[in-house]
Amino acid sequence: MTKYLFAVVGPTAIGKTALSIKIAQHFQTEIISADSRQFYKEMSVGTAVPDPDELAAATHHCIQHISIEDTYSVGHFEREAIQLIETLHLEHPYITLVGGSGMYVDAVIKGLDYFPDVTPGVREKLNTLFTSKGIEALQGLLKEKDPVYYERVDIQNHQRVTRALEVCLSSGKPFSSFLDKPKPKRPFETIKIGLSADREIIYDRINKRVDIMIEHGLVEEVQGLLSRKRLNALQTVGYRELFDYFEGTVSLEQAIENIKTNTRRFAKRQLTWYRKDTSITWFDYQTPFEEIAEFLHKKTSC
Repeated sequence: MTKYLFAVVGPTAIGKTALSIKIAQHFQTEIISADSRQFYKEMSVGTAVPDPDELAAATHHCIQHISIEDTYSVGHFEREAIQLIETLHLEHPYITLVGGSGMYVDAVIKGLDYFPDVTPGVREKLNTLFTSKGIEALQGLLKEKDPVYYERVDIQNHQRVTRALEVCLSSGKPFSSFLDKPKPKRPFETIKIGLSADREIIYDRINKRVDIMIEHGLVEEVQGLLSRKRLNALQTVGYRELFDYFEGTVSLEQAIENIKTNTRRFAKRQLTWYRKDTSITWFDYQTPFEEIAEFLHKKTSC
């Protein structure tokens, strides 16, 4: 009997969590989160972790299951998710994967390229360079070491630029030389569905979500993490901007506006990533669930 993975994708704040729960309930299955920001126990408000009612509505995996102090990469997630899928498929013919982190979704569906170990001390040197001279210094170094990947990567994404440089400096070879190798064939079929809306609607939903995060204690959450603000997990939207506020470089009002601006930019990058994937079937975010369920039933009965 064919096993299936339903991958729910789309930009942040579009409604993926609610849809994944409806799918899980309808198909009597469980959910694996591929949102890399929601893995961490110490980060909940700023990452829009599902609330207690949502977590109770369907069994979730890979939600707040590690610490920001832990070393955890997309490779770790791929291995963990594949093991979970194998176990869950023993009882469930269908599993739901949900998340806005395109690289993490693709790691589960397609497999990963594998890279050499990072030389001790390289990551610390790159973090020091980032702290002292900003992301521009990392961008310039990547352009020098690997101009091919420089043209491919989101050069505003500090973590991805740093990861590429770790491999370049540790191996002496371009990061891009390790990419696009043959991948393993997965023992399941994947059906990808995406939620979309007009850009103005997406941006409005983002702005409202940020306001709700502030009401629910995002400022206090970030304040509690100040002593660990250099950790990689915290170099993300919603946290960086408020670290600036606590350092006194911007007002609280400006920090909040910066969160909204940077989240909108993040959503734009998500859309750019997913629009390249022709295997995704897109639905308007207001599509009745019955229509999506009918589509999934048809795809799994072929």
